[in-house]
Amino acid sequence: MSAFAATKSLLAIDMRSVARDSFLRWMSLLGIAMALLVRWGIPPLTDWLTREHGFDLLPYYPLIMSFMLVLMPLLAGVVLGFLLLDQKDDQTLTALQVTPLQLKGYLRYRLGSAMLISALLTIVVMKIAGLIPVALGPLLLMALMVSPLGAFFALFLAAFANNKVQGMALTKANGILTLPPVVAWFVDPPWQWAFGLAPTFWPSKAFWVYAQSGQIHLGHWLFGLVFLSVCTWLMLKRFNTVMSR
Repeated sequence: MSAFAATKSLLAIDMRSVARDSFLRWMSLLGIAMALLVRWGIPPLTDWLTREHGFDLLPYYPLIMSFMLVLMPLLAGVVLGFLLLDQKDDQTLTALQVTPLQLKGYLRYRLGSAMLISALLTIVVMKIAGLIPVALGPLLLMALMVSPLGAFFALFLAAFANNKVQGMALTKANGILTLPPVVAWFVDPPWQWAFGLAPTFWPSKAFWVYAQSGQIHLGHWLFGLVFLSVCTWLMLKRFNTVMSR
C-alpha cells in the first residue's frame, strides 16, 4: 500500500470515528466556537467593564489571545489522542506492527496530522478571534511553533491512559498546562522565565512580545520550537516504551 493510499484510508477512518462520537465532535468545534465568542463577546465586555467599573480590559488582550494560541493544539491533541487511545484499546496498534504500514508508519501519519491540524486550527482561530491583528507571516511562524504541542498532547493521552475514563481525567491534566502562561503574565522578569519549564510558556511569550513590538523575537521563537519538539520526542519515547511492553 502506498503512503498516499494509507493516508487516505486512515483519514476516512478518523473522520467516521469523530462523526460518531459526540465528545470528539464537540471538541472539534470548540476552538471555532471560542474564537467567535472572543470576537463578538470580548469587545462589548471591555466597553461594559470600562463604563460600569472603570476597569480597562484592553491591556489584557495579548493574554487572552495567547491563551487561544496554546489552547488550539490542546484541543487538536485531545481529539487525535482519543483516536489513538481507541486504537490502542482495541489492539489495532499491536496488529499494525505486523502489517506493511507498521506502527512507525501509522505514528508518522498520526503525529503529522496532529501537527498539521494544530497549525491550521491556530491560524483560523487567531484570525477569527482578531482582538489583536496578526500579520500572515508572524501568524504562520506562531502556528509552526505551536504545532508540536498537538502531537505532544495526543501522545500524552495515549502513553499514560489505559482507557477512555483515564483519558478524560488526563485531558483535565493537559488543561493545567494552559495555566502557567496565565500566571507568568503577572510575574515580572527574571522570575517570569521560571515558567519556561512549561511548554505552553514559549508560544505565549512569543505572542506577548509580538503584541508589544509588532515583530517576532526569533530567539524566543527558535528556542520555543526546539523545546516543544524535544518535549514531543520525549513523549514519543514514552509511548514507544508503553507499546513495547
